[in-house]
Amino acid sequence: MSPTPRAAALLAAAAALALVVPVPFAVVAVIVVLAAAAVDATSVRADPVASRRLSGVLARGVPTPIEVVTTAPGVGRARVRQPVPPDFTVEPAEADDRLEAVVTAHRRGRHPVADPAVRLTGPLGLGRWSHGGRGFTEVVVYPDLPAARRLAQAVRQGTLAAEGRRIRGPLGLGTEFESVREYVADDDVRRINWRATSRLGRPMTNQYRVDQHRDVVCLVDTGRLMAAPLGDRSRLDAALDAVTAVAVVADEVGDRCGVVAFDIEIRRDVRPRRAGARAVLEGVFDLEPRPVDSDYELAFTAVARSKRSFVLLITDLLEESAARPLLEAVPILARKHVVAVATVADPGIAALVTVPPATAFATYAAGAAHDVLDNRAAVTARLARAGAEVVEAAPDAFSAACVRTYLRAKNRGRL
Repeated sequence: MSPTPRAAALLAAAAALALVVPVPFAVVAVIVVLAAAAVDATSVRADPVASRRLSGVLARGVPTPIEVVTTAPGVGRARVRQPVPPDFTVEPAEADDRLEAVVTAHRRGRHPVADPAVRLTGPLGLGRWSHGGRGFTEVVVYPDLPAARRLAQAVRQGTLAAEGRRIRGPLGLGTEFESVREYVADDDVRRINWRATSRLGRPMTNQYRVDQHRDVVCLVDTGRLMAAPLGDRSRLDAALDAVTAVAVVADEVGDRCGVVAFDIEIRRDVRPRRAGARAVLEGVFDLEPRPVDSDYELAFTAVARSKRSFVLLITDLLEESAARPLLEAVPILARKHVVAVATVADPGIAALVTVPPATAFATYAAGAAHDVLDNRAAVTARLARAGAEVVEAAPDAFSAACVRTYLRAKNRGRL
């Protein structure tokens, strides 16, 4: 229970009466105002009925509507507020009677969301009573699943562009004839249709439906380097968004998908399975980076004895000395599997080398950024020579880049 600003103003006015009327009259006026405020607050003491509509599953960084409707007993006025955890934002945070807002979760995992709080003001406007906020509802925050589904839809519709042409997901080298189309640079020359080429006067190639039920394994580094911030997310956030996208697309094209999350130990190990996107998502959505160096050899051992697979390793590439364990392990893995190493490009580093420095500090920062990029280029070149394809893209384009790499390997018949 608490007085309203109107009650506080009346109390101040009653106290000021002591300057112009006898003190007993001023004391009586104060008592009357306090009594009226207490009666007014007591009239709205009964708990209101508040109902909330909020999905129990959110996606990190994706705004989700929330609605709170309250029914106040009696004739009081209601002010509704939705408390949220520190890693959430809600806009607007409160409203009169009915709250229609948008809530955004900025951190994956399981989070308790408190019940709505309702503050009722009495009919006289002198007293008010606060209710609610006593219970909690658990909300699960996944990686960016809506973006993954949009990529899967683009694959299904044949509109996912890559390197100037479209990738159609399940079409490519295989055993079941599908169609004849124009030859493009990535096509296998063994599939050229010489009769159609001769008749039409331009290179034509046979297109086959790729055998399904291939294995896709995502290796996710959860060590200290993956805690680096990238705008509104961390490297691990971007990595898990990409893993989710690859898993959803693998479901779309009929492949089996699994995931291994590691640092100095194997933290999660979800074996490839049909329709595996849900298992992958449930297995890694609540992972957080740990302040340890990652053991690449341990991670590769977890998949080395698996059947031939597309292995997507998502990590951070540093200078050659720090990446030596990775460089030593990739050639062994590439003998059996199709290996891609993906890393998120840091827009901040790119800006340092593209914007002319205006101060001495900016000059030193630009020099350091050039060193980082040069070291990464050296690691990328060595990985390519070891048989791995290297993927690097900005955070917003990273998931799509990983999906394109996976589909390219599939279309070329490498799986």
